[in-house]
Amino acid sequence: MKKLPLILMAILLLILAFIPLFRQQNSTRQQEGYSGGNKIIIVYDNKALSGFKSAWGFAALVKFKNHTILLDTGGDGEILLANMKKLNINPNSIQYVFLSHIHGDHTGGLWAILGENPNVTVVLPAIFPESFKEKVRSFGAKVVEIDDPREILEDTYTTGVMFPVGEQALVLKTSKGLVVVTGCSHPGVVKIVERAENITGENVYLVVGGFHLFGASEREVRAIATSLKKLGVQKLMPCHCTGSRAEHIFAEEFGPDYVECGVGKIISW
Repeated sequence: MKKLPLILMAILLLILAFIPLFRQQNSTRQQEGYSGGNKIIIVYDNKALSGFKSAWGFAALVKFKNHTILLDTGGDGEILLANMKKLNINPNSIQYVFLSHIHGDHTGGLWAILGENPNVTVVLPAIFPESFKEKVRSFGAKVVEIDDPREILEDTYTTGVMFPVGEQALVLKTSKGLVVVTGCSHPGVVKIVERAENITGENVYLVVGGFHLFGASEREVRAIATSLKKLGVQKLMPCHCTGSRAEHIFAEEFGPDYVECGVGKIISW
């Protein structure tokens, strides 16, 4: 019986010895998940996986066709950079910054990004204030102004500026269908999907981003879900300003094709 405590102590020491190895393996798997392939990585959102920072706002890193695009920049550059660091994302890997609309919870982190990497092209609605554009240029970054829908990179489109607010969304033409990434969907997520399909002539496979439905009724949200399904949308990842009630309804409506959002989450196709 006296040997039992010694045996237990030996087992405990063995377990403790293997913990660093498990952590290293998890870290390696995480790094593999964030590198290569077509995917969207959530880097700023109201919700976050354990170990990441959450805050009101939105930003997503889009990796598509050898291009790296940061859609929106959240509201706080320090939080954005901290999340990117934990995700092993080097700000210098970003080639394009695509700003959906002028609100501070989507543009506030831009200056921190430009401070780290001024060698980017910032794609923004032409209605942005001239003072904002000039500040971007003062870092050495290039500004591309958007009015109408158009292809901005290979198989990569902007919906053009839509109202209210004056917002654009990013549209990717993939082998599975269109992937639409929104900032807040102030013009309405259904209208954005319709615009994306009209531009390309293809159906939307996946919609990711804010849907601006935190004040919507259950009836309104279910009607939106029905409309999205009729338009051919197969998968949904509502983020940011969608609202918890709307998220729960979309989860019911889309079942296994609903993907929960949050900093650190990755969706690929």
